[in-house]
Amino acid sequence: MQETYDLIIIGAGPAGLAASIYASRYKLNHLLLGATIGGQINEIRNLENWPGDISVSGYDLLSRFVEHAKSLGVTAQSESVVSVKKNAENLFEVETGKNTHKTRAVIMAMGTEYRKMNIPGEKELTGKGVSYCATCDAMFFRGKVICVVGGGNAAVTSALGLTDFASKVYLIYRGDRLPAEPIWLEKVAANPKIEVIRNTNIIEIKGEQKVENVVLDKAYEDKNHLDVDGVFVEIGSEPGVELARTLGVEIDEQGYIKVSADMSTNISGVFAAGDITTGSNKFRQIITATAEGAIAANGAYKMLKLK
Repeated sequence: MQETYDLIIIGAGPAGLAASIYASRYKLNHLLLGATIGGQINEIRNLENWPGDISVSGYDLLSRFVEHAKSLGVTAQSESVVSVKKNAENLFEVETGKNTHKTRAVIMAMGTEYRKMNIPGEKELTGKGVSYCATCDAMFFRGKVICVVGGGNAAVTSALGLTDFASKVYLIYRGDRLPAEPIWLEKVAANPKIEVIRNTNIIEIKGEQKVENVVLDKAYEDKNHLDVDGVFVEIGSEPGVELARTLGVEIDEQGYIKVSADMSTNISGVFAAGDITTGSNKFRQIITATAEGAIAANGAYKMLKLK
């Protein structure tokens, strides 16, 4: 007979791992499902706002999360969830490409997906000079000229990290003032390899077998293009909420899952945590994702065990 879990956590990033740690402490029989462990935290070169660590790489912090979860006996499977539905027994059926799992409650912690520019040449040259992960691909651009698109913390820290390899980094932002934290802006201003281009958009990426140049919507140094070997896109991310939407979970106008104080949704038994929710004032940080994961596990525990 197929096992019925108390709880299934969908997503194995910081929110999902924190939820698992707390679910284990609450003695909830649970399953952690995720196509990959960690999500975007793996790509953070230096994290300088995690309490207790002056500086830590995303990979190292994630390793500690995973070790902690495993020490408590979590059952984790590398499976991509393709659907979630409620059956006649009022249980949730979580279907992956391999199995269908039954559970009394679900925590959705799927995280976000990289936002695309959706301009000519972007899709065609992805993996041929267009990248969404500076940590993953920086070493391929040793001695090259590249550009980073965006102006927030992710874009600025990526530009800084890329200077360890590239000979020149253009930081291209659509507005006048970069919205990154002051401490990062100071480091950008002090780095001679970085040149900031403001009030400018890339409207096309050109190249035959690889990126050769980008077309700008306004002239820069009397040219409407820049000759570059690579384009790193850091313009934010979008919540991966299709599973929730299909189940009937309420989504706000920006595409985030609406949650209550206990991280519950409008569907009884469904909770959500991390970057995909309206919680934490939409402050997308690892510390808020882990907090929401803990709260969601607590909410599920109270619903399942303390009725």
